[in-house]
Amino acid sequence: MLHDRRTASPRGLRHTALHSALFYALCATAAVPLVHAQDAAPATAPGQQATTLDQVQVTGTRGTIQTSIDKKREETVVSDVLSAEDIGDLPALSIGEAIETITGASTHREKGGASEISIRGLGPFLGSSTFNGREATNGSGDRSVNFNQFPSELINTVAIYKTQRADFVEGGVAGTVNMETVKPLEYGKQTIQLDGRGTWQEYDDRLKDGDGVGWRGTASYIDQFEFSNGGKLGVSLGLQALEGSNPEEMFSSSTTWAACDGREVVGATRNCTQVNGNDVANGAPYYLVPGSRLYRQFIEHDKRDSQFGALQWRPNDAVEVNLDYQHSKRDYTEDRSDLTLSSMMRNINNRVVSDDGALLSHTGSTTIDSTGNFLERNEEYTGGGLNLIVRPSPAWMLSTDLSYSNTERSQIERSTRLRAGRTDINGNPVAGIKNTRYVDYTYDYSGDVPSIHLDPAFDVNNPDNFTDSALVRRRQQDREHTIRAGRFDAAFTPESGFFTALKGGLRRSEATYTDFTDTVDVTTTNVAAIRAANRACRQAFPQDDFLANASGNTIDQWATFDSRCLFKAFTGADDTGLSADLRDPANNDVTEKTSAVYLMGDYSSEWFGVPVTGNIGVRWVHTDVRSMGLRSGLDVVNNPDGTVTLRPTGDFTRQVLKSSNNEWLPSFNAAFELRPDLLLRVAAYRAMSRPDLAALGYGRSFNLDEVDTEFGSVADALGNITATGNPRATPLMSWNADVSLEWYANADSMLSTAVYYKQFNGGSVPVVVGEAFDIDGVSVTVPVEQLATSDQKSDLIGFELTGSHAFSYLPGIFSGLGVKASYNYAHSNFKTEDLRLGESTDPATGLVTPGIVEPANIFGLSKHVASAQVYWGLGKLDLQAIYKYRSDYYQQFVGDPAQNRYVRDNGSLDFRATYKVNRNLSVSLSASNLTDEPRVSDMPILGSFREYTTYGRRYYLGVRYRF
Repeated sequence: MLHDRRTASPRGLRHTALHSALFYALCATAAVPLVHAQDAAPATAPGQQATTLDQVQVTGTRGTIQTSIDKKREETVVSDVLSAEDIGDLPALSIGEAIETITGASTHREKGGASEISIRGLGPFLGSSTFNGREATNGSGDRSVNFNQFPSELINTVAIYKTQRADFVEGGVAGTVNMETVKPLEYGKQTIQLDGRGTWQEYDDRLKDGDGVGWRGTASYIDQFEFSNGGKLGVSLGLQALEGSNPEEMFSSSTTWAACDGREVVGATRNCTQVNGNDVANGAPYYLVPGSRLYRQFIEHDKRDSQFGALQWRPNDAVEVNLDYQHSKRDYTEDRSDLTLSSMMRNINNRVVSDDGALLSHTGSTTIDSTGNFLERNEEYTGGGLNLIVRPSPAWMLSTDLSYSNTERSQIERSTRLRAGRTDINGNPVAGIKNTRYVDYTYDYSGDVPSIHLDPAFDVNNPDNFTDSALVRRRQQDREHTIRAGRFDAAFTPESGFFTALKGGLRRSEATYTDFTDTVDVTTTNVAAIRAANRACRQAFPQDDFLANASGNTIDQWATFDSRCLFKAFTGADDTGLSADLRDPANNDVTEKTSAVYLMGDYSSEWFGVPVTGNIGVRWVHTDVRSMGLRSGLDVVNNPDGTVTLRPTGDFTRQVLKSSNNEWLPSFNAAFELRPDLLLRVAAYRAMSRPDLAALGYGRSFNLDEVDTEFGSVADALGNITATGNPRATPLMSWNADVSLEWYANADSMLSTAVYYKQFNGGSVPVVVGEAFDIDGVSVTVPVEQLATSDQKSDLIGFELTGSHAFSYLPGIFSGLGVKASYNYAHSNFKTEDLRLGESTDPATGLVTPGIVEPANIFGLSKHVASAQVYWGLGKLDLQAIYKYRSDYYQQFVGDPAQNRYVRDNGSLDFRATYKVNRNLSVSLSASNLTDEPRVSDMPILGSFREYTTYGRRYYLGVRYRF
């Protein structure tokens, strides 16, 4: 039995009493009416019993940290926990941002908010996430959880389990994130709570038609009922609605990069000559260049409604029924205005190149496009489950759980393009245009973003100049992800012996994932129609101060057009609707069935004279994958500008590929109580992480660019066919060992350190597979690139530190100060080869083509992850500042066979202030990204600039009323 770590030493009590006395003396002298929850003790009349400090309820950030320390110590595995006694008390703006404060956890920021979770520096695909212990779906095609769909006001506990247990749902090589909603009977009190929050995005003021102040409202109700027969019923209900904007500004590049011959002088009318790995191995110098660069201005709007409910029923002491339901619906619109330099491989000369091939400056010629894109996305999540627990005798407990999770995402993009041509809207020559439609430029990367100087003769702000190569595209993408699961568990408590409990169970789940893309293109060379649409759909540049915070920026506005207006002008409709034939070779249809069985024993004993508790067990997992894809012949379409496009002929055949695998996952956890306040945990286990469902697809993709699918020749087009996935990809397996030492000095103070080791078996490597395609009626063997599972072995070693402390012994107002800090270091020799420029193997011949660029590490691996939190309780006022940092990492594209992308070091500072007016009413002021940190990424190596995204600071003013 672990001792109560709240037991204070006599020395500690003397210090606390002394400092409390000093504090009250100071307050009385200064006549300051401050009352601190942690120190307050009403004066006692003669004969009355004094209130001890341990009986005082601690609230606010300090109370949350105390609860989290308690939860961490009580867990049976190495873990870190963020927990609040009351709903809505997690000290963060969202679940993702709350998780960032947990040791070793970091997030990838998207739309200014925390999204994918990496544990111990490892990417989301190496971890798993559960909601109330169950897998949850999302609309991205991966296995991560969209934390934004769960209101943080209704989540009480977020735990990261860093070692495995046999009864855990498999999937967490790095760890498992589990979110728990409140259980109404355990909560034990009636609560009606209303939360309202106004949100203001700093960059919204730059928009000429901004959304202004957004809002978020949450209502929750928790109650318990007792019946005359002794039964109990708990009810929990919650509603949330929000509306707001996510303004962003971006300088970006395409996702396709090439290595060009560094020896040649590139002709003014052609692209650079590409080299392969063999050329570079034989000494050919090279430089890395993208297909295009673009400036992107966003206007976004976000609306979401969520409903949550739970029932907990105990008709008697032997039976418990839990039923929960979650639903959220999100409507998101994005109106983009792009200036696209779409021919960045042309006429590249006067080059300055780094030693590893990053192109730092050069001159060149490019086409100039004004591109508009209006995106509408609807995403709906439905989840829930039924859990039945039966205790037929004191020694037995049986439970069954049935769950369902479904996410449907549908998005429609209507994109338009007007390209600068040799004549303007009046038929006059366009100054600065050469060789029909090209503009000379200079490129220099020495600031936050590259400085691109277009030929000054060309006026990028004059809409008259954009009258060539009109393109209108409607693209619809639909994705659906569903998980149906059931499990049965049994636990037996023996009267004596080594094991305190014996547990076993089985689980069966079926996950399905489908996606399809439908594209309708309308192109026109009708000069009169283009000129009429140009005149009718012009608009002023939508914002001021575009990329004003980015040094080096040279283009802050350009001629823009209303994309919806252009779409209707060229098609005659607001929306042309879907194609008559929705079949596409790039579509995916994946079914994954999993069966698992486990046995586990909990034990409590004494080893080497030291009390020890823990568990030992094994889990067997069998997985079946069935993936369907379509194949079609291809027609070569010759475009007016001399390029070619590949289009499916419409004559499709269906192909199905099946695969399966079996894995054994043993696990061992032990916690040694070295002292009442000191725990030593050790763990050894085998874990698995499956490939993303989208990565198990059996489709083939021909569209590599967001707007253009045009190539210089048929050979170029054939060299850019890629597989959307590989159904034969097997899980990444790892053997793991953890040692953690945890010191619980008192209720407020904890210091822990952990060392961990992982040996990975497997990984993804590019392979080139020859596939036969019918091209214009002729059978052609095409090299198709895809990722396959290798048998490589690699290692990871890391350590982490966590500390929490409240300075309650300081005098006066300083007694409310407290800190929490964490740091994680991880190093690995894992290799992820670039899909196009990395080492690749022909599986038929075994021939290896050497890579041009260095491989990346594990998806999401940051060598350094840190967070620091300072809080200050000033009576009714609670202040909190959190700084989060992660070093650079490889960020994989989800569901897209793109090349290696790196996100650079980034850190951000958040702040929160809460004032409790009375026991019912509180107000809060929060701010995120106070450092105005942009997200900067490189491709396909670090230092080769790809993208700069900035979204500014965000502020939140909230009011909560609790009945």
